[in-house]
Amino acid sequence: MYNACYIGIDTSNYTTSVAVVNGAGEVLANLKAPLPVKAGERGLRQSDAVFAHVKNLPHLMDELGLMIKGLHPAAVCYSRAPRDEADSYMPCFLSGAVAAHALAAPLSLPIYTCSHQAGHLMAALYSSGAQASLQGRSFGAFHVSGGTTDMLRVTPRGADFEITPIGGSVDLHAGQAVDRVGVALGLSFPCGPHLEVLAGQNTKKIPKPRLAVSGGTCHLSGLENMALRLFEETGDKPLVAALVLDFIARTLAALAAHLRAADPSLPLLFSGGVMSNRIIAKQLKDALGGEIYFAEPAFSADNAAGVALICRARALAAQND
Repeated sequence: MYNACYIGIDTSNYTTSVAVVNGAGEVLANLKAPLPVKAGERGLRQSDAVFAHVKNLPHLMDELGLMIKGLHPAAVCYSRAPRDEADSYMPCFLSGAVAAHALAAPLSLPIYTCSHQAGHLMAALYSSGAQASLQGRSFGAFHVSGGTTDMLRVTPRGADFEITPIGGSVDLHAGQAVDRVGVALGLSFPCGPHLEVLAGQNTKKIPKPRLAVSGGTCHLSGLENMALRLFEETGDKPLVAALVLDFIARTLAALAAHLRAADPSLPLLFSGGVMSNRIIAKQLKDALGGEIYFAEPAFSADNAAGVALICRARALAAQND
């Protein structure tokens, strides 16, 4: 189709996102609206998240409509669940389903679905420049956010991914630890960007953390206790922030080393909101080396760009069937 474009919608627990990709596979718009979290709170109930998405979607879709004037929508895709597992479900993703069907029905557009996690992986491939080099190759991947600290083995299968969970956190997620400590320090939610600024101000030696990593799994609940104890003892916010980021980076490096033990040349891709933190990314690059890719910050935090890219891939594959 001449001037075709492909639309993606993602309604995660903390961000409403819509995006559009052109026929050449370039992201033309990556629009986001955060869900409001009250001061001092560390998250949202699902009912509140759904209501916030319903409020955000009209103005985001209006903005998207202005950006695609002169283009012809060819397909719509929305994220249906957090992960690809059969029992993966969160009500907030129903908001995106309603918006996608409302958009597609009058235009008789095909509708595709993907997981929120697959969207993150695709956005990371796109923004890191790894799409070409990893095409057709299996790679290790980390999805690190407020809702996941997952270690994955990913194999591209045409327009889709075969995603196999092989490890990660068995209790607290990295983003949860960041937000819980950040709120305790008086930071606003989500706390990641503010914690990174604080950590950059630290001039003291970071206490060497005792990691809780065993093979491909880790425990992060101890990090919250360790950080809050250090804050109680010192009152030093930059030092506490630096400790949190150092602990997460060291934990991810240990998991990645385990993943690479059987294949030292395995490429690694890091995605998810926590991976927009450049302090963690630099520490991982220094520790791991080799072929390693990071999503750009705008494509690390929740976004619909990956969903739109999957939409394009699925639509083109359907045309060739």
